Amino acid sequence: MKRCLSFALVLLLCLGTLLSLAACGGTEKKLIVGFDAGFPPYGYLDSESGEYVGFDIELARLVAEEIGYKLELKPIDWGSKDTELESGAINCIWNGFTMNGREDGYTWSDAYIDNSIVVLVADSSITTLDDLAGKIVSVQADSSGEAALKVNEDDSDEVKAEKQAFLDSLAGGNYRTCPDYTTAFTDLKTGAVDALVIDLGVAQHLIGSNTDSSVSFSILEETITTEQYGIGFFKGNTELRDLVNNALKNLDDATVKALAEKYGIPTEALLLWE
Repeated sequence: MKRCLSFALVLLLCLGTLLSLAACGGTEKKLIVGFDAGFPPYGYLDSESGEYVGFDIELARLVAEEIGYKLELKPIDWGSKDTELESGAINCIWNGFTMNGREDGYTWSDAYIDNSIVVLVADSSITTLDDLAGKIVSVQADSSGEAALKVNEDDSDEVKAEKQAFLDSLAGGNYRTCPDYTTAFTDLKTGAVDALVIDLGVAQHLIGSNTDSSVSFSILEETITTEQYGIGFFKGNTELRDLVNNALKNLDDATVKALAEKYGIPTEALLLWE
């Protein structure tokens, strides 16, 4: 009988411990960051370490530590980012995420990076936007680059006409879309496409990481548009937005500038840190 009572007591203690652990796990607060794993230098898979790295990834780590949340990194299909956010699979989109044109779709942090949409080429004969006539141009699907090319209902008549004239001049009368810029860069190197419409920081990173000396890349001086990056939260989630936003603004200026330099982002593009 004593053995039975002892065994029962051990079971109860074990059950209590498991319930306590489950309760702790259930109340653990997480910052679940949805990001495009093929978007360097903001978020990408490092081939050497096998870890997710990038400017935004490291910023997210610092912010999660500051607010006492566990950071969970979730690479997503960029075209499915809204579904991931709406389902609760992620609670923010943080990866070179353009605010412009999406102001009403999310609850936003303050803008923290100033960026431009540029054209990356590997053909020295292409030096202006006019030189893209008859060329094959690629852009990531559902990106700010595509938004800058696509004719939108909200565009003024003048902008619509300019965009349509540019699209009509391209090979096939339109641009191509790609799933990610790593794939697009390979297409550019092999000559499958003639140009990429791409974020400036990503273009600079791809050029800097290129090891093929037989191909020379350049960025056209003319930009497609300028934009700002922010962190997107589910519409109405001001509580998490405010928590993250305040922590982001309070990060040490020197630390953030060091991260920018590490990932080749011009420090003058930083908007929240002096």
